Amino acid sequence: MSDIDRKILRLLARDSALTSEALGNRVGLSASAAHRRVKALEQAGMILGYRARLSRQAEGNPSTVFVQVTLVDQRRATMEAFEAALARTAHVREAHLMSGESDYLLKVLVPEQDSYERIHREILAALPGVHRLVTQFTIRTLAPAEG
Repeated sequence: MSDIDRKILRLLARDSALTSEALGNRVGLSASAAHRRVKALEQAGMILGYRARLSRQAEGNPSTVFVQVTLVDQRRATMEAFEAALARTAHVREAHLMSGESDYLLKVLVPEQDSYERIHREILAALPGVHRLVTQFTIRTLAPAEG
């Protein structure tokens, strides 16, 4: 992968709606050359898709909550059952298998009209294999640095 390809990926990660012309201008290529590079990156599996970034208002002005999950054990069956159930959980935006004290770290979005208490009790604590949940509430989210 060339430096231009890496720059194209960084630009598209920030704004996937960039036109081929705008992308080409930013990396020093013609619009058609930029378009060909993007298509090649897609075919190579470097770009998995595109999505709309919704405003906080469109998402129900959610609070962001991080939840550390410790399972009863780390047997394959326990982890697979937990992950399968988690995949059907709408409020969980991200889930990461972790090293360290907890098994998973979840990023949960709690819409303004809902409560974390309900999500904790009815959804997260009810997931198979859960032994312990440790919750941290976000005070403020910082914008990522450009670059």
